[in-house]
Amino acid sequence: MELVILMGLQGSGKSSFARARFFDSHVRLNLDMLKTRHRERLLFEACLAAKAAVLIDNTNPSPAARARYIAPARAAGFTITGYYLRSTLSECLARNAARARVVPEAALKATLHQLKRPHRDEGFDALYYVQAQSPQGPADDLGFSVQEWSDEV
Repeated sequence: MELVILMGLQGSGKSSFARARFFDSHVRLNLDMLKTRHRERLLFEACLAAKAAVLIDNTNPSPAARARYIAPARAAGFTITGYYLRSTLSECLARNAARARVVPEAALKATLHQLKRPHRDEGFDALYYVQAQSPQGPADDLGFSVQEWSDEV
């Protein structure tokens, strides 16, 4: 039983990474798809009750945003793994411009302002950095490198 939390700006490759790495193993929850926190919460609680591996594919920029998932998953006996997608604002803006559903630039900048690197003491059992290998290409063509977490920048 695992909870995976993806963290990063819009256009950083979170959904592409989720498809590439977790498509066959985890239930993917995403606000773009579900539209409301209420729907997300209902499905998240169902995954916890069913002991189903679940992946949260949202920006999750702050410890408070991540805590809404970590505390209940920990109480249900899940291990918690985080993937922080490193990218620059310019990389995300370029990928965002190539997407079918473009996110307003102001939204990316607002998320960047809120984005805080995760720490193990938030409740993560494991943390990783993820870097898109093709930062200027379309999101569907991204490759990824995954590195062990280091608290140093």
